[in-house]
Amino acid sequence: MQIGNNLKVLRKHFGNSQEEMAGLLHITRSSYSGYENNVAEPGIQTLVQLSNIYGISLDLILKKDLSAFGEHELSQLLQEPGDLNGSNLRVLTSVVNEHNEELIEMIPEKARAGYSLGYSDPEYLKILPTFSLPFLSKDRKYRSFPIKGDSMPPVSEGSYVVAEYIQNWMLIKNETPCIVVTKDEGIVFKIVYNHLTENQTLVLHSTNPLYEAYEVKARDILEIWKFVNYISPDLPEIKLDDQQMSKSIQQLREDLNEIKLSIKNK
Repeated sequence: MQIGNNLKVLRKHFGNSQEEMAGLLHITRSSYSGYENNVAEPGIQTLVQLSNIYGISLDLILKKDLSAFGEHELSQLLQEPGDLNGSNLRVLTSVVNEHNEELIEMIPEKARAGYSLGYSDPEYLKILPTFSLPFLSKDRKYRSFPIKGDSMPPVSEGSYVVAEYIQNWMLIKNETPCIVVTKDEGIVFKIVYNHLTENQTLVLHSTNPLYEAYEVKARDILEIWKFVNYISPDLPEIKLDDQQMSKSIQQLREDLNEIKLSIKNK
């Protein structure tokens, strides 16, 4: 593995000092210097933080010799999309209970803005509220996300979507409702159309026709979670078709006639 050399190459490429990197990782400068000089190896949590800071896959940090690339080649390499099919190392941090069973982390509205930075940070996740739903599969990972705006009716603002973690993005079928976490927008809930094979993008649609569809590049995506269900404080509006409306009106008339007869007979 080329961890030390790669950390030095990445730091210089992005114009950071060792002191700045140490600050981002909440460690001392000497500790960070030890990583670059191969005196010590960063733990998996630190590697995940570095992956998030640079916006690249762990596989790139661990396996490639980045010093072998020229500056232009390195720039192109770092702009490549992430691991689309999940075959490389993609670490998902999660919270478990005393029986080592995974819990569903709920991202509160106040923590929403910081999710794209802290989504894999154990310190961020361990302070989140958690719950479990016994009817969900125990061999899959779930998380709950807050919904803002009116772009995805009937899921209204203030609701929470429970979603399943997607490892292989290539398998996402068109018209799948998903939570997509991106570097710039953070958490969005949309209907996904998969164009990863053609041009390495996803097209995100809303169920509200007033909102236009838009593309996101694979390299800008941090996580994808497939919709499972949602929790809402609001009762969805019920819309009756013509036949149901006629039946309802007829039932009201019958009920009214019964009331009239009851009053007349008294």
